[in-house]
Amino acid sequence: MNLAIRDIRRHKTRFLLTCVGLGLLLTVVMAMSGIYRGLIGDATKVVETTPAQIWVVQKDTRGPFAESSRLPEDIEYSIAAVQGVRRASPLSFQYVQIQHAGKPIRLFLIGYKLGGIGGPRAVVAGRGITKKHYEIVVDGKSGYAVGDTIRLGLEDYTVVGLTQGMPSPSGDPAAFVSLADAQIIQFQLDNDAIRNNRQRVVATYAQLANMNPLMRDKATTKALSAAENPHFANAIVAELDNPSAATEVANYVRRWNHYQVFSADQERELLLKGFIEKSQKQLWLFRTILVIVSGVIIALIIYTLTMDKLREIATLKIIGAADRTIVNMILQQSLLLGVIGFAVGYALISRTYNMYPRTVLLQPLDMLALFVIVVLICVLASILGIWRALRVDPGTALTGG
Repeated sequence: MNLAIRDIRRHKTRFLLTCVGLGLLLTVVMAMSGIYRGLIGDATKVVETTPAQIWVVQKDTRGPFAESSRLPEDIEYSIAAVQGVRRASPLSFQYVQIQHAGKPIRLFLIGYKLGGIGGPRAVVAGRGITKKHYEIVVDGKSGYAVGDTIRLGLEDYTVVGLTQGMPSPSGDPAAFVSLADAQIIQFQLDNDAIRNNRQRVVATYAQLANMNPLMRDKATTKALSAAENPHFANAIVAELDNPSAATEVANYVRRWNHYQVFSADQERELLLKGFIEKSQKQLWLFRTILVIVSGVIIALIIYTLTMDKLREIATLKIIGAADRTIVNMILQQSLLLGVIGFAVGYALISRTYNMYPRTVLLQPLDMLALFVIVVLICVLASILGIWRALRVDPGTALTGG
């Protein structure tokens, strides 16, 4: 006779409701673990999906994600000429907030050179960008469909394709446009700003009374052209002939081309250590607190279940039941509570994780580790109930006290 099973059958409804409650709590713990992994995955997705071994950014910065970076687009040619570099391409990154279906939405806009490095890895619907202007590929999580129109800056862009699983480092859906369009959206001024800048430049050169009028006009024209030049990028990425030579190539570019250079691993580390480090710590803290709370709840439940059947335990002692029988009963109930609660939690999170606004990655090793922790907690939590059961006076069965 299994006393644990018989006792559970006797109080089946209460035990199942307790398992469901514990399962809901463990669902939150699993969600925290998944969000933690998703946070890391989102933060490094752009770097990991870009087939480049080095990232060239503005000197004395940690761009383009951790810090602002801006450098001329044509730097790609001098980087491509470095020995060991197979090809190089400029990339532009920026966040834009727009309205879609009456709701605000943030997009992480990636501008890339058509045919170069950094475009969408896979288009799950529609097609990729084939024209230099007015086409955009967005992540499916944005809510847009192929054929929709998005207003960015001063122009309208047609959604020609959808990608999947491509978030920004902060979890917002990514969107891809040509580098030329990205430069217009990011750097080109509106008409009023252009007129104001031109007046400012003209006024500055007009003060140079000693300058020949013809030379002054030419200098003014050149200054206006330079001030309105949008041909900048936030980073130049390079693919190497030998990926293991990333450190050597980076040192060469840093020394002779006078730019800041990071390997893909260093860029990933910058994102993890600076961009999301505090969020990681917060999630670890919440997850740890929830695990501790789960242990306390299991201990209280097992203790309460034990207190409810002290008279039955005393009766078992009178009829000669060994302490081992009583210990096994309480321990088995505790383990069943934990295992069933874990199963309920896993079933819930497996069916709901896609509904979360942020990416939730459920990794098998994390789930296995959590299961082991739950089992250990159940064993430890049963100690209090076992201690109380073993101290019960057999005479309680006769006195009813």
